[in-house]
Amino acid sequence: MKFKSSLHRTATVLAGAVIGLTGVVAIAGPASAHNATVSGVASCQDGKSMVTWELRNDWPGDATISDLHLPKGEAPKAVEPKIQPLADGSVISKSAGYDPSQATVVHYTQIVDQADSVTLSFTATWPDGTVDNSSKSDDNTATVQLRHGCKPSGPKCVDSKHLDQLGQKGRLTHTFKVDKDTATTVVDLHDVTLCEGVQIPVTSVSYYAPKPEFSVPQYLYDQPQSDTLTQDHREISLTVKIPPCYTQVDTFFGTTQDVIPTITDHGDRYNDKKLGSTTGIGSRSKGDQAWYNGGDKSCVTPASTSVPSCDGTQVINLSNSGKYDETFTVKYGDQVKTVTVAGGKGDSVKVPAGAGDVTVSGEGMDTQTYTWKVPADCATPTVSIANTCKDVTITVTNPEGVTPAVAKVTYGKESKELTVAAGSSAKATFAAGTSKVATVDVNGLKQIKASLKALVCTVPVGNNSGGGSLPITGSAGTSIAAGAVVLLIAGGAFFFVARRRKVRFTA
Repeated sequence: MKFKSSLHRTATVLAGAVIGLTGVVAIAGPASAHNATVSGVASCQDGKSMVTWELRNDWPGDATISDLHLPKGEAPKAVEPKIQPLADGSVISKSAGYDPSQATVVHYTQIVDQADSVTLSFTATWPDGTVDNSSKSDDNTATVQLRHGCKPSGPKCVDSKHLDQLGQKGRLTHTFKVDKDTATTVVDLHDVTLCEGVQIPVTSVSYYAPKPEFSVPQYLYDQPQSDTLTQDHREISLTVKIPPCYTQVDTFFGTTQDVIPTITDHGDRYNDKKLGSTTGIGSRSKGDQAWYNGGDKSCVTPASTSVPSCDGTQVINLSNSGKYDETFTVKYGDQVKTVTVAGGKGDSVKVPAGAGDVTVSGEGMDTQTYTWKVPADCATPTVSIANTCKDVTITVTNPEGVTPAVAKVTYGKESKELTVAAGSSAKATFAAGTSKVATVDVNGLKQIKASLKALVCTVPVGNNSGGGSLPITGSAGTSIAAGAVVLLIAGGAFFFVARRRKVRFTA
C-alpha cells in the first residue's frame, strides 16, 4: 500500500510539472511574437531622392500605428492596392500566423527632402494591449542613407509611332482667336519633347457658309495656312482671312493636302482632327475649340441695273456674284415676278412699255426703284413746214422703234397737240399770219423751231372794178416779177434788131 501511494504522488507531481511547463510555453511563446518592423531603401526618381518603406506585422492581430514620425518631404504613397495611407491611426492588418514568413508586409514610397539620411519611426499597438515602440525595440525605427547626386532623367522624346499618346505623356497647347477679318491660331509644344525627325503639321482654313451656324454647302475662302511643329520649331502661328459674311473656320492636325475644298451634306469632315477636340488626335492640344461659325450677313452679292429702250420697254438685269443662290423680286404695275439667280450667274426681266415704276428687292441688297427714261441715243421726231399765202402746215414725223410722241405745235398765238405713233406722221395746219416761226415741243422735253418760207403775196383790195390792187408778197408776186423781166429783155432785143434792119411797118 505504501508503495502504491508513493507511486501515485510521483505521477501527480510529474503531471503537474507537464501541465505547468505547457502553460508556460503557451503563454511565453505567443507573447514573444508581437513585433512590428520597418525598413527602407533609397533611390533616385526624376532627379529627387525617394525612399521605399517596408512595414511588417508578425502577429495575427491588427497593429494600429501611432506616434508616427516621417522625414520631411512629400506624403508617402501606398504601393499595394487598397492599403490605408501611412498616418497615425492607420492599421497594418494581422499576419496569417505566427511564423515570420506569414507576416503582413506593406510598402510605401516617399519623395524626401535632400539630406544625408532620413528616419521613420512609429508605435504599434495590438488589440490585446501589447505595445511595441522604439523604447522597447529598434525594429520599428529605420534610418536610411540617401543617395547623392540625383539628377533628373533625360527627357523621353515622343516618336512618330506614339504621337497618339500625347494626351497621356503631355499636351501641346493652343490659343484660337477670331477678329473682324481674320482668325489666328497659335500652337506650341508646351511640355512635349519630340524625337528627332518627328513633325506635327497644323493647318487653318476658312470657308463661305450659308448660315451663321454650321450648315452646308461651304466653299473655300482664303488660301489655307499651314506650318509644322518640330523639336526645334516649337511654336507656330497661323492666320487666315475670313469672308465679310457667314463663315466657318477650322484649325486641324494635317497638311494642306488634307484640306476639304467644299464641305457638302454627305462629304468629308475634319471631325476630331480639330484642335481642342475631346477625343481623337485633336485632343493632343489643350485649349479652346479651334473652330468657329458666325458672321452677320449672307454671302450673296446681289445687284440690279435697268437698261431702257427707245420703244419704252426696259430690261432689268439681275446679277449674283456671291456663292449662293439669290432670289430677286421684281414688281411693276400689278405684276410680281420672282427670279432665282445662281451664285456667279445673272438673269434679266423685260418690262413692257408703259408699266410705270419698277422695284427690285432681294436678300442682302437695298430695294431699287427704276423709272423709264428716254435713252440719249434714241432717234427723235422730225418737223417739216409748208406755208402758203393762205395757211401754214407743220408735219411731225416719229421714227420707227420709239415711243409715241406727244407734240405741242405753236404758230403765232395758236397751239395744237399731236400724238404721233412710232413710224408715222401727223399734221397741224394754221391760217397764215405774220409770224415767221413755228415751234414744236416734243414730249415736253425737246423744242424744235421751224422757219416759214418767205413769200410775196397779192391781196385784192376792193371789188376789182377799177380800184387797182396792192402788191402782195409770196409765190404769185414772184412769178409776176419774173415774167416782167422776161418781157423787158425780149422788148429790148426786138428794138435792137429793128434798128439794124431798118424795118418798116406798113399798114
